[in-house]
Amino acid sequence: MSDTAPLDPRLLSILVCPVTKGPLVFNAQTNELISEKAGLAFPILDGIPVMLPDEARRIEG
Repeated sequence: MSDTAPLDPRLLSILVCPVTKGPLVFNAQTNELISEKAGLAFPILDGIPVMLPDEARRIEG
């Protein structure tokens, strides 16, 4: 599998940010789930979101 395997829309509908418990937005360009409230971008590897805060990328916003 590649790092850009598609994310199941049903999975996206039930996932929340592990830090804020708020909503996540899928960014297809970077293949990440974005938590605007926490300022974090969680990577998606082989179609599986990595929801560990230590693995997330800090974003400006």
